Amino acid sequence: MKKTSRSQHSSLNELNITPLLDLAFVLLVIFIITTPQLVNNLEMNLPSAQVPQQQPKQPVKPNQIVVSVNGAVALNGQPLTMEQLRTSLSAMKNADPDVALVIKGARDTDYQHVIRVLDLIQQLGIAKMGLATETAQ
Repeated sequence: MKKTSRSQHSSLNELNITPLLDLAFVLLVIFIITTPQLVNNLEMNLPSAQVPQQQPKQPVKPNQIVVSVNGAVALNGQPLTMEQLRTSLSAMKNADPDVALVIKGARDTDYQHVIRVLDLIQQLGIAKMGLATETAQ
């Protein structure tokens, strides 16, 4: 009877991962090849050869809201309370849905007063709004 040596029936100490790496690389190549075809459907609006027959719009002068140091509000130079400002802005929005506003706060104004005006504008659904700033000297 032949004696077997320990080296022939030794336990498997290391796992051969070469086939697993081959499989991982094949899957990676498949994903690289198929991914560009999945995101290749971009919608684009190409320019037409015809010139549009629209009249150029006149520049719109935005309405200016000024918030003073004590929290008083003025719309286009006319002092108003917050309720009067709400009704005026609501009427302006009904007349022109694309009404434009610029909010300007005085230098030492508590910003909470400006936030109140911004909240009012948001509640009325006015989208074209900007904040006036001073340029650096």
